[in-house]
Amino acid sequence: MKKIIILGAGIYQVPLIKQAKRMGLYTYVASIPGKYPGFDMADQVLYINTTDKEAILNKCREEHVDGILVCGTDVAVPTQGYVCDQLGLKGPSYSAAVLAQNKADMKKAFIRNNVRTAEVVYVSIENEYPVDECIGIGFPVIFKSIDSSGSRGITKVSSPDDIPYAYEQVKMNTRSETYIIEKYLSGDEFGAQAFIYDGEIQFILPHGDYVFQGDTGVPIGHYAPFDISDEIIEDAKIQLNAAVSALGLNNCAINADFILCDGKSYVLEIGARAGATCLVEMTGLYYGFNYYEKIIQASIGIKPDFQPSISEYQPNAEMLFISDKTGIIEQINTSNVKNDKIVDLSFDYSIGDKVRQFQKGPDRIGQIIAIGDSAAEAKSIIDDAMNNIEIIIK
Repeated sequence: MKKIIILGAGIYQVPLIKQAKRMGLYTYVASIPGKYPGFDMADQVLYINTTDKEAILNKCREEHVDGILVCGTDVAVPTQGYVCDQLGLKGPSYSAAVLAQNKADMKKAFIRNNVRTAEVVYVSIENEYPVDECIGIGFPVIFKSIDSSGSRGITKVSSPDDIPYAYEQVKMNTRSETYIIEKYLSGDEFGAQAFIYDGEIQFILPHGDYVFQGDTGVPIGHYAPFDISDEIIEDAKIQLNAAVSALGLNNCAINADFILCDGKSYVLEIGARAGATCLVEMTGLYYGFNYYEKIIQASIGIKPDFQPSISEYQPNAEMLFISDKTGIIEQINTSNVKNDKIVDLSFDYSIGDKVRQFQKGPDRIGQIIAIGDSAAEAKSIIDDAMNNIEIIIK
């Protein structure tokens, strides 16, 4: 029996764990202790911090694992790369994984390789009030911690008055001595999912994003196809190829964030792992294959077949359930009738559980996924279903 270790036990790792089990793999799940849903699904739980690359490597050696995987989070990607290098497993290299996880080094690589991206300055964490740097770029700007994921530590700053709060958000969400300030680009945010295997990009799927405006824009849903011109899509693909090459990524899923500004695609950042917020499900539905299965196959040395299994691409949309306040779920009421175009409607929490006011991706309460003859129809189905659901939080 082949063995696989999955780094992380949170809600975005759960589908990957389930798929590994369906494939008959002995599944280790590594995470610090906590109330994480993935623990109950593992064949064996490893209470190890996923950023502790030496401890994870030692366990992988001890157990003779065949693959190591990350999904939906950036912080563990360097550990994955380190283990892949040391044990000769399929996955990103350590050097590429570090570049993809560290937003400052990523931006430097983009600039060196002429990837179109936002103007940036690098700031010491000791600098609590970098007003001169902000003025130099020009308000509004974005403060970013360089080593977080899930939109943590990212805040839009429109004036000097916003700087103290943005700095505190960075400081709370970083272990680094540096953070970055980027020029805020005004335009339409969108993304792309892709996979690179043995040096060749297997597919690139641009997708639209539904964005919640908190400290910065946070995706709360996605849809495919993305209805923009072929010219813009081709430009985005050129920039994505350049970004992947700049970081030296290989044998991994790619999660890319773009913004369309003045008719041009700017790369905000890319991750060396599949996206969260139902992006794996979106990709699989669109192409008609099980994307989790493909990701796992690649990690254990089985070349995935990324050819679509359907004659026409399947439009679909996804949306998160979120709360506008922190509290306890008292009731979940629904008057929905069965709809075969709703692929999934599920909640991460039950009555009596505490939930957080939504600010970042992990604050989600649940998800809904629908298909349609168009992405607009799928989103309309989602809207109707969500209107018939009442979540009472006290």
